[in-house]
Amino acid sequence: MASKPKVAAATVPVEDAKPLEIVAPAVAAQVTEMTTDAVSPDVATTEAGKTDDVNMSAPLPRLDAVNIKKGMEKAMKSTEEMVAFGQGNVEAFVKSSQIWTAGLQDLSKQFAATAQANLDETMNAFKAFSGVKSLKDAIDLQTNFARSAFEKSMAESGKLTDASFKLTEQALAPISQRMTAAIDSIVKPV
Repeated sequence: MASKPKVAAATVPVEDAKPLEIVAPAVAAQVTEMTTDAVSPDVATTEAGKTDDVNMSAPLPRLDAVNIKKGMEKAMKSTEEMVAFGQGNVEAFVKSSQIWTAGLQDLSKQFAATAQANLDETMNAFKAFSGVKSLKDAIDLQTNFARSAFEKSMAESGKLTDASFKLTEQALAPISQRMTAAIDSIVKPV
């Protein structure tokens, strides 16, 4: 018959064990408060108020039903807050995606309109070239066409760049707001 393994005494003092450091500080504080409230005063404390090493062979501390209920209520509240915050994040990403998609459609329409205008101008220039009677007229027509095309392309390029930056700012606004809310919830005292 196999013997039951013995549980060794804990070697890490409770105050040195920090499994909640990876959890948001607000949740960690509530969980710590919850567990502190649930444990009966039978746990020995030192002069500084820190909990002594826990002897695993000692009987478990008595739990008070009222404190357990309070702890569970706090845990449920924390869970509801985390779920609501996560839902807000998802909504922000969805809104950001919708803004981005609509903006890309507008940019595509603007680009297509510019391309159509350039094509029309090129066709008009080609028709004008077909009616040229001298080399000087052809050179003048080509110079005017090249200058006009360059100026229009620079102007349209600036418009598209500005529209792209504006779209990026608008699409990132919901995500930026959620990041600000996350930072505020971390910095906010519990």
